[in-house]
Amino acid sequence: MVRTKLSRFFPVVAASAGVFALSACGGGGATPAATTSTPSTSASPTSTSVTTATSSPSNSAPASSPVAQPADNGLCKAGDVKLSLGQGDAGAGSVYRPLLITNSSAKPCTIQGFPGVSYVAGADGHQVGKDAFREGTKGNAVKLNPGQTAVADVQFVNVQNFDPGTCQPTAVKGLRIYLPQETASNFLPSEGTGCASTKIPGNQLSVKTVHPA
Repeated sequence: MVRTKLSRFFPVVAASAGVFALSACGGGGATPAATTSTPSTSASPTSTSVTTATSSPSNSAPASSPVAQPADNGLCKAGDVKLSLGQGDAGAGSVYRPLLITNSSAKPCTIQGFPGVSYVAGADGHQVGKDAFREGTKGNAVKLNPGQTAVADVQFVNVQNFDPGTCQPTAVKGLRIYLPQETASNFLPSEGTGCASTKIPGNQLSVKTVHPA
């Protein structure tokens, strides 16, 4: 009986030993698994190449900007012109003077619409009062060859017509001029007096559309 029980016990031990052996093999197989995780670290070069590819369009964006430069659209720019005020005519408490816009560049340019006009004062050139009121309708485009001049008529209201308490009279150094569809401005010296208040009953400046001289 003892022999029989022992003979039955040995296969169990042998089977257990087999399990331990397989476990040992499985533990040995874990090492390659750790090795297979190593390629995951090689994902860094891949992500780096993606980052580089992503940065390439941003680097190429500035290069594409000059292709569509606003300076190439044929419109007159602040640096293309010389500004001056012509002789004026007085009437009804105002003075009307032509704003002369001369193409001082070496190439033709086109101008159309209303210039932006406002009084400026101080060393910092801060604006005084509202922008000039746009009077009338937008005219046709005016092509200016080098040396040619276009005109925009400006009305300067005598600010003494307004109540001083409302007007807040302020000494001005001149005019800030924006050509139509231009974001850079020109300064035109013209000392005088403007209303600092934006609540005067009327317009201290008015401007008409550009037309040929």
